[in-house]
Amino acid sequence: MSYNRGDVILVRFPHSNLTTYSKRPALVVQDENIKTGLSQRVVVQITSNLQRSGETRVFVSKNTKQGQEMGVLTDSVIVADNIATILPMAIEKTIGRCCLSMPDVETALKKVLKL
Repeated sequence: MSYNRGDVILVRFPHSNLTTYSKRPALVVQDENIKTGLSQRVVVQITSNLQRSGETRVFVSKNTKQGQEMGVLTDSVIVADNIATILPMAIEKTIGRCCLSMPDVETALKKVLKL
């Protein structure tokens, strides 16, 4: 299956120890038009922990058009400073698309990566 930039996926997101994980939504941020020859995808974490706020994080309300399109079950935060590379076997399914918030996510990623 192909996963594209802006897809919201349900994934086994690795913890910082790289040995354990949590099943959670994540946002694909990698441009699929760049041919890397690798099947993995670069994603950022999506969390329901609303305490995680700041200039590198994007709030999404579940009751908005954006939240509904993304398939989030609760108010959520896209955590652009928690980036992971995920193998296809760690992806369970696509649950939605992030369109309206992508410009905010791109701004947050630029701050994280100092671009």
